[in-house]
Order: sequence, then C-alpha cells, then structure tokens
Amino acid sequence: MAKLSTELNRYFFEETREAKVTLGEVLALAGERTFGFLFVIIALPSALPIPAPGYSIPFGIVLFLLAIQLMLGRQRPLLPEKMLKGSMKLEIAQSFVKKGIPWLRRIEALTKPRYSSICTSLPGRIIIGIAIALMSISMMIPIPGTNTLPAMGIFITGFGLAEDDGVISLAGLVVSALGVVLSTSIIIAVIWGGSSLVDVIKDSLVP
Repeated sequence: MAKLSTELNRYFFEETREAKVTLGEVLALAGERTFGFLFVIIALPSALPIPAPGYSIPFGIVLFLLAIQLMLGRQRPLLPEKMLKGSMKLEIAQSFVKKGIPWLRRIEALTKPRYSSICTSLPGRIIIGIAIALMSISMMIPIPGTNTLPAMGIFITGFGLAEDDGVISLAGLVVSALGVVLSTSIIIAVIWGGSSLVDVIKDSLVP
C-alpha cells in the first residue's frame, strides 16, 4: 500500500476533483486503514500551527464518534449520512494537505510495523480510543490554546494506528497527555483566574 503522504498528494493534487471534498469521499480513500487514516486527515487542520477557524468543533465531534466506535471494537466506522455529506472547499483542503504532507513524510521516515498489538488488540484500541475521545472533547472547547496540541496527539496516534506502529501511537499518547495538562490549565485559568501552563512557560523563558 502506498504511503499516506503519497496517497494524499495524488488524491488532492494529481487527480481532477470537484469543487468540494466530502467526508464520504475521504472515507472511501482510506481503504483498509480506515480509523487511523481518518484520525490523521480529520485532525490535520487543527494540528497545524495555522488558524483553522470553524473546523475544530465539527471535526472534534466526528473524531469523538470515531473514537467511541474504535473502543467498541468496530473494524470500519459508521457515520450518519449527514456527516458523510459534509464538505470542505477543495482549495481549503488542499492548503491544509500541502502544509501537512511535510510533517507526514517526517513521521513516515520513522515508521515501520512494530509492537503492532498496541494498535490491533482490543485493549490497545480501547486505550487509544479513550485518549482520542478526550482530545476531541478538548478540540471542541471554544478557548484558544485547547485545540492544537490535542489535535497533534490525535494526528500522531492515528498515524501509528494506520501503519500498525505501536511506538508512534505511544508517542501520540504522550502528546495527548501533555494536551490534557495544557488544556486543563488553560480552562482553570479562564474560569478561576491565575496563570495557565502557557503563561508559566512564557514567564520562565523571559529573563
């Protein structure tokens, strides 16, 4: 099977596409690595260090539903028809994919099937599903700073899942854990006042 970056480049830049890309079309592109592929491609816009206004909440909802199904042991996702028909303008999707492909290629250079039971066994998929569900909830919180790191955790974890690479998925879980800490500190700072983790880090770096 071709590398994920190669498939995305072919799909979005080498083939003729309609003016909009639907989630159903992306699902068809996923092939055998459905869950991992979808986690990667749906988390991508929010995982990039660029503004993605309006996408974190709807994408977070889809990711949450996928995570629940992964925990329940489904081999292929089942999404409502309305979600499958949800679309994004082709040029917007291309801009996200173009910026994301270099990151994909960096991870692909490190990826190989190893400790695959983490990705394929039911206990492993339950743990991954729980982490992604928590990260997707964080993505849906309309507070700046609670989206990017959780989405990065989903992105990396999903990539390991797609490639049966338990080490990459574990790295994604570590990033997800950091996302939980960061998001929690930001929420506490917003509700009760005080400094968030971001503020503490900034203060420590400034002489």
